[in-house]
Amino acid sequence: MFTITHRDPTSQARCGMLTTAHGQVATPVFMPVGTRGTVKALTPHELHDHGASIILGNTYHLYLQPGHELLARRGGLHRFMGWDGPILTDSGGFQVFSLIYGGIADEVKGRRPQHTQRLPEMVKVTEDAVIFKSYLDGSRHVFTPERSIQVQHGIGGDIILAFDELPPFRAGYDYTRESLARTHRWAERCLTTHRERDPAALPNPDQRLFGIVHGGVFPDLRQASAEYIGAMGFDGLCIGGSLGADKSQIYEVVAMTVPHMPDGLARHLLGIGDVDDLFEGVARGIDMFDCVSPTRLGRHGTALIRDPSRRWKLNVLNAPLREDDAPLQEGCRCYACQHFSRAYIHYLYRAKEILGLRLVSLHNVAFLLDLMAEVRAAIAAGSFADLYAAWMGKALTL
Repeated sequence: MFTITHRDPTSQARCGMLTTAHGQVATPVFMPVGTRGTVKALTPHELHDHGASIILGNTYHLYLQPGHELLARRGGLHRFMGWDGPILTDSGGFQVFSLIYGGIADEVKGRRPQHTQRLPEMVKVTEDAVIFKSYLDGSRHVFTPERSIQVQHGIGGDIILAFDELPPFRAGYDYTRESLARTHRWAERCLTTHRERDPAALPNPDQRLFGIVHGGVFPDLRQASAEYIGAMGFDGLCIGGSLGADKSQIYEVVAMTVPHMPDGLARHLLGIGDVDDLFEGVARGIDMFDCVSPTRLGRHGTALIRDPSRRWKLNVLNAPLREDDAPLQEGCRCYACQHFSRAYIHYLYRAKEILGLRLVSLHNVAFLLDLMAEVRAAIAAGSFADLYAAWMGKALTL
């Protein structure tokens, strides 16, 4: 399923090939996120033409609407949304536990999650399951590890993830250790359910199951989880759970985890997609990334550019762009940069025209896909350290 093809001599970066029922994926790879069966504002044709090889769907949202039973009757998510490439679905755990703690930024900063304010007692965690209320209508639902896998079987993704508990960043060592043990027990139940499936009854009989490594910011727990999950027989591994309060701690967590993961399995760093995070993750041995950021930035008027002094971001609403005839990024191959100027895109946002957010969302996704193609080529050529320095404005050090 996963073959390593090149290794970088100056870091832990590597190139590989991931084989799925719907095609091969060259790694390292960034996958655009299609939370509800659509990468926001973009068509599958646009994604394919701009280099996307795999996308992510969200089990929690697809379970609530339109429902995995409907998706199974329609031949699975691939057919339903018109995407013929590989799909990875997460387990739904992150979204369920976000109802308690909020998003990552909310939880780290101690803010209350929006949904909890609106619907009290949204989530209850037991040894057997997570019981939660729908954010759509307040209806009650139960996710066991078995149920999460069954839902993902119905959705039909090529890669599915084990159901895990997401402890908060502010959890102490003792709670994180207890949560880790529960996640390990749930992982065993996920594997059993997946192995007992009837492939003939599923829209995608050749699904692969990835396990998720937890342990918070604690080195001994990360090592214990990586070794335990890595020995269970999963088809690949994710690094999940709380990754820290800031970027430097994220990199520390990755560095303390990767050495204890099996070398021959693909490694996915969940929910990460900033330019600097991609470089730092690749340098530390990560193969797969996903994040909603490129389309979220696009909806809010931020374009990705090749300028570390600006944190790789350009506000298209800035007044100087009103008469700027340059593309969003010189040399970018995306449809937006090939056909439109910064001035025109600035105008579209000022006029509140939907085309503006579509063009910048498309550019941002293409920008990251092209970046990862550059990264793969550099690793294969033995020049990843040079590419890192050119993009990051500093030497590669680990």
